Amino acid sequence: MQLSLVSEMPELEKKIFLDIYAKVYFDTRRNRPRLKTLEGQTIPCDLKIGCPAKMISEFPEGTIYKLDARLIQKNGRRPYFLTINKNKVQRAIEFFDHNLQIQKGLKLEQKAKKIKFEKIKKVKEPNKVLEEISFF
Repeated sequence: MQLSLVSEMPELEKKIFLDIYAKVYFDTRRNRPRLKTLEGQTIPCDLKIGCPAKMISEFPEGTIYKLDARLIQKNGRRPYFLTINKNKVQRAIEFFDHNLQIQKGLKLEQKAKKIKFEKIKKVKEPNKVLEEISFF
């Protein structure tokens, strides 16, 4: 048996994480809204977060929240977070425009606009031949 001195996921060495951003999604298996971490943070994305459903069911799916959480890993299962300071679970001000669009029911995913580029025709210049060649 060989022991590794390097941790496979050094970002999970801490136990309590502050100011985590998470997005609400609807879990069809449990038939209730749940939270999942966002990409671009110092923690892995797509980790599930345990939070009371009544705290996050007030706003629609896709709303982004900011919260504090404790990392839990039991019996070799995939790690997950549990919210601490449940009264401080709040919609993220940093994603105000995103949350506002979700609450108003506007489309977030817009189709990419097609851009037409003008083709520039290259004009060929006639080849110039030097008639005088001198050797030294």
